[in-house]
Amino acid sequence: MKDMSLITLQSMINLVSHIFFILVAFWALQALRTDMLIKKHHIPQARTLYILVAIAVGYTTSQFFIDFILYIQNVLVF
Repeated sequence: MKDMSLITLQSMINLVSHIFFILVAFWALQALRTDMLIKKHHIPQARTLYILVAIAVGYTTSQFFIDFILYIQNVLVF
């Protein structure tokens, strides 16, 4: 039963981390001038691309930090 709560806690931390970094990536992408790259009358496609890029960047950044923390924990244990 104790292992199940540890797995649940790790899953919740991963989920919160992914959502946090996706939101940060979405916020950071707003600094780009994408209006020059988007064709006229293709707003829905541009918004979809914007969200997908934010998810990709946010998830990758989150996974990096999660792995980094796990590696540090493994080094400190040995």
